[in-house]
Amino acid sequence: MFPQMRDADKHSPTVSGPIDQLFFQSRNVIVAGEINDVLARRTVTHLLSLAEAGDDPINVFISSPGGHVESGDMVHDVIRFIRPKVRTIGTGWVASAGALIFVGAQAENRFCLPNTRFLLHQPSGGIAGQASDMEIQAQQIRMMRARFDTLFAEATGHTPEQIADDTQHDFWLTAQEAVDYGLVGQIIQTADELR
Repeated sequence: MFPQMRDADKHSPTVSGPIDQLFFQSRNVIVAGEINDVLARRTVTHLLSLAEAGDDPINVFISSPGGHVESGDMVHDVIRFIRPKVRTIGTGWVASAGALIFVGAQAENRFCLPNTRFLLHQPSGGIAGQASDMEIQAQQIRMMRARFDTLFAEATGHTPEQIADDTQHDFWLTAQEAVDYGLVGQIIQTADELR
């Protein structure tokens, strides 16, 4: 009789079967779907495990509509924290908090596949409650916006003011536009181009 799997365990990386072992050995991590605490925990666990296993580069494939900013921050910061070089590879779409994770890698280690689309925009959130609490929440969103402008300015070589201006509304970029903007280092079509 097998022990019953807890919900939290269903989302944790395991190295049990032959496919899981091969995937772990490939040093690839997949970030797909909404960015939330479950995805962040799974991704960070995978990154830290790979960092413990060795110093060879790690590839993080990202296709995400975005989601929870602090969960994106967690993955972004761990990409920068661990010793191995991390290469982010955009595919599908890389939006909002997904783009935050994407720029965790150094500029020369940011890649995308040809049909990837990128979306940068200002953070948003629902504000409710007492007037004093709403003022605090609005201030937090303004601080997050300023932090994003600085972070994406450093990642792309633009000024924070330019980032703020470009992201007043949804700012969509094709793969080539993302290269031209400084978000992506190189468009690739095959795995051989990562070697």
